[in-house]
Amino acid sequence: MDLIRVMPAEAKVSGKRSYDAVIVGGGVVGLSCAWRLAQRGATVAVLDASAPPAGATRVAAGMLAPVGELAFGEPQLLEMTLAAAELYPDFVAELEAASGRSTGYARHGALHIALDRDEAAELRRVHELQRSLGLSAEWLPPGRCRELEPGLTPSFHGGVHAPGEAAVDPRALLGALTQALASEGANLLFGTEAVGALRENERLAGVRSGDGDELRAAATILATGAWSGQASWLPREARPPVRPVKGQVLELRARDGSSPCDRIVASERIYLVPRPDGRLIAGATVEEQGFDTAVTAGGVHELLREAYRLLPDVAEMELVEAAAGLRPATPDNLPRVGPAPLDGLFWATGHYRNGILLAPLAAKTLADRLEGAPV
Repeated sequence: MDLIRVMPAEAKVSGKRSYDAVIVGGGVVGLSCAWRLAQRGATVAVLDASAPPAGATRVAAGMLAPVGELAFGEPQLLEMTLAAAELYPDFVAELEAASGRSTGYARHGALHIALDRDEAAELRRVHELQRSLGLSAEWLPPGRCRELEPGLTPSFHGGVHAPGEAAVDPRALLGALTQALASEGANLLFGTEAVGALRENERLAGVRSGDGDELRAAATILATGAWSGQASWLPREARPPVRPVKGQVLELRARDGSSPCDRIVASERIYLVPRPDGRLIAGATVEEQGFDTAVTAGGVHELLREAYRLLPDVAEMELVEAAAGLRPATPDNLPRVGPAPLDGLFWATGHYRNGILLAPLAAKTLADRLEGAPV
């Protein structure tokens, strides 16, 4: 689904404008922050260099899976992802009502499969951690797993069922956020790049766009994902420690319109996320390749091979699209949301693999922080 064009180029505001907040970055995090602020009465503008925005959101699978994505040694991240998952049902219900658009949200659970003994040993370790933390997850033998997902491969070593996991369609989510922001009167400047900082003494007072416009604001929010650390219009000390991590994904579709699984199905090397319309998203590689976004034969082969090992019926599905995106990673895998080391600047970036899930929490955190800020 392509984003609607809210403001044609010839209608863009020229010269100087003042806002409560200017958000640089039109992905799901940036738009969620803008929407929450606009709901609370703030005047907002959103800039994104692409039209429509083409960051990591457009190639994300949309898993909302704090239990299944649990990793050892990351208790703070788990606290964030669980809190965000709690926010999601009300977030999407409110957004769908405001926009009149579906987000593709579905809480259908997830099944994590161990395809061999080594994977089973590791999955049991993770499951013990899940149990010790009181998370909703159950170890199931192969027969029970097949009752949930009959299309699973004939031979495997059991799995973990996490019934509370959910998913959303990120492209549909972007469309809903864009429509909701338009309804709130936000100034959406897609295809407009931030190229300069407006400074007043030691404070950031807004941005200068590539069109030469000055957008002044009480708060400027940097939400450009993997490109946040490369924001050359900011002084180096005001840029967050974010690097790009490449991920390739596939979109598949059954020719009879049915999906080979009803819930998220994952192994150690792949996850498969069904869409309500019968599509299946297979992802994702993890590659330290800088800002390279080329789709490679090796990446596609790896995803198709692992998808087939898990759900053999994918061999009969149509390959609709192969794409690559860049996750915004930080040294400790924790997002950077809040005041930056430059007065007037705030970060909303560094969400790595959890940007779609953490977007409502980032938006609430920043809106709570900025509510009532003077222009």
